[in-house]
Amino acid sequence: MDLLSRIRDRSARVAVIGLGYVGHPLSAAAAAAGFRVTGMDTDSQRVAELNEVSSELLQFSDDPQVLGEAEIILICVPTPLKDELPDMSYVRAAAEDIARSLKPRTLVILESTTYPGTTEELLLGILESSGLKAGVDFHLGFSPERIDPGNQSFDLINTPKIVGGIDQTSTDLMEAFYSGFIDKIVRVSSPKAAEMAKLLENTYRHVNIALINEIAILCHDLGIDVWEVVDAAATKPFGFQAFYPGPGWGGHCIPVDPSYLSWRVRQLGSTARFIELAREFNTKMPEYIVQRIGEALNDQGKSLKGARVLVLGVTYKADIGDLRESPAIEIIERLAKSGVEVSFNDPFVERLDTNGGALEGTSLENVTDADLVLIHTAHASYDFKDLTGRARLIFDTRNACQGLGGAVIKL
Repeated sequence: MDLLSRIRDRSARVAVIGLGYVGHPLSAAAAAAGFRVTGMDTDSQRVAELNEVSSELLQFSDDPQVLGEAEIILICVPTPLKDELPDMSYVRAAAEDIARSLKPRTLVILESTTYPGTTEELLLGILESSGLKAGVDFHLGFSPERIDPGNQSFDLINTPKIVGGIDQTSTDLMEAFYSGFIDKIVRVSSPKAAEMAKLLENTYRHVNIALINEIAILCHDLGIDVWEVVDAAATKPFGFQAFYPGPGWGGHCIPVDPSYLSWRVRQLGSTARFIELAREFNTKMPEYIVQRIGEALNDQGKSLKGARVLVLGVTYKADIGDLRESPAIEIIERLAKSGVEVSFNDPFVERLDTNGGALEGTSLENVTDADLVLIHTAHASYDFKDLTGRARLIFDTRNACQGLGGAVIKL
């Protein structure tokens, strides 16, 4: 039986490399659709924990030899920046593990976000070191992950899946596989087009976040409520999408992905000036927040040095425990460096590691002891009405206290 037929009857064996925010839910979804799946990760402790809830169709391993049993292999490993350059070491290591046991007719799919050209210029060559030829002996493509942690409306199943193979057969196989558990598949002409589509999605958000943060600063200087302005502009039924300001950007995608594109453009001898300008602006927001905190305290006759500041919410977005690239960390470090006595509360985070050492979370009962409360992340569990009644002064970066009274300063 050929691979396409085995995919359609769910008899094809699947391996997923990397069991983080992307690989774990993908493994579970494929197994729920009837595929026999093995999740592979180099973190033995993570594997042991997941095997406590494994099933007949979903097993976990830290042994790369399990890849030799798979007919479909998905790479879902991290692609961080290292010294502002793409770090492909995890992708390279995964590809080398696959190459050691790659067998004919296997479908390999890269899901890790990366620069345009990675699949064909890096991954393909490593896999062909096995002695097999891409497009002849095995199949290859790219399908960008679109996981949005904490999103209650869109998940893996109902978010359209982009697929781009190195040839039509690879794309056909990818479409057949993903359509087994994802509602809509979007085909593109190549892996490079799929890689670029993912970067465009996040670069779009990147530049618009920078724009609205700059507008927020301008509105503050002009004595205008930026939240009122955005809400008014959003009443236009065409040509405008609302973005809201905040203390900076966070998560793996928005702060990182545009840098892949900028790096790739530099390899071509050019510059992505608009993207780099947006990055420069977004990275300055924590510094601006600390400046505004200092001004707010000064207006109360207090100096930044020696002040007590309580940060509410330190994750990069509301109602999840994800600290990746959270601006709260830099804000806390800058405050501490200025002599501020900083504390934090977050229902999802018990301890925070900073350059100044570990910081243990504190109780909300300490709100009354703070000279200023910074609302960094507006978790749903916070009672902002209660907070406005108890806090001496609040600096609200999320407009969470709109209309609630109290001593509140808006971003």
